[in-house]
Amino acid sequence: MSDKPVIGFLGLGHMGLPMAINLHRAGYQLKGFDVVPAAVQAAQEAGIETVGNGAEAAVDVDIVLTMFPSGQHVLDAYAQYLLKSAKPNTLFLECSTIDVAQARQAAELAVAAGHRSADAPVSGGVVGAEAGTLTFMLGAQGEDLEEITAVLEHMGKRIVHCGGYGAGQAAKVCNNMLLGISMIGAAEAFVLGERLGLEHQALYDVISSASGQCWAVTTNCPVPGPVPTSPANRDYQPGFAAALMAKDLGLATSALEHTTTDAQLGSLAAGLYRKFSDEGNAGTDFSGIINAIRDGSL
Repeated sequence: MSDKPVIGFLGLGHMGLPMAINLHRAGYQLKGFDVVPAAVQAAQEAGIETVGNGAEAAVDVDIVLTMFPSGQHVLDAYAQYLLKSAKPNTLFLECSTIDVAQARQAAELAVAAGHRSADAPVSGGVVGAEAGTLTFMLGAQGEDLEEITAVLEHMGKRIVHCGGYGAGQAAKVCNNMLLGISMIGAAEAFVLGERLGLEHQALYDVISSASGQCWAVTTNCPVPGPVPTSPANRDYQPGFAAALMAKDLGLATSALEHTTTDAQLGSLAAGLYRKFSDEGNAGTDFSGIINAIRDGSL
């Protein structure tokens, strides 16, 4: 019998399913669930045990891991069925990207119900989820770190303890605000380079080894060619969808307002991605914003 904790895994979408598969391969017993039947079927085909509803996923498990679309989904699930279905002292590990205040509210609900809580949003996209190379930004109490790390290390290559409840979400919102800003800057640079007669490869060779170097160029390059694995080489299929970037920048905007932080580029990036997503590009990789910059539709 395995000495690994049993995990209820809720949310088997583009990110959640490969994360769950990596845990399954590492020998963890999972109880998986998703509201989308196709996601449940894909999990079953990968050999993951699934259950009939969300409440069942929390019964007789040691950890309840959630990967949900929004903070309201998390709060509703906690309040309506997860907390009451779990045995005492279950660890609720929230890996979605949600509002910092909602993450702290979820933690308060879990602790008040006699459980433990941690937030651990991820960075690295679908590619990182599949490869098990995600970065986890962890908000948790010190006494739970060893247990949490033992699980997360099968899905990611780096786990950063950022502080107490909500600190993981705080780090994620800051990181993704910078990512959104830098991708817009990278896209603008390549469009300007095109109009100045530069080949994409030549400009990439300069930026990737000079002071403009950034992840948006060296890993997720917004033009086809220089980085063969970037979404630009597969017609901007995500990757990390523009709708998700718009959502994350919305969380950043909320945090900016809550903290009265004057961050003009973050607010501008949020508006640009919201418009790009709303104009039929929600399912496009966020690097595809280069096409809107190129044609002037923003």
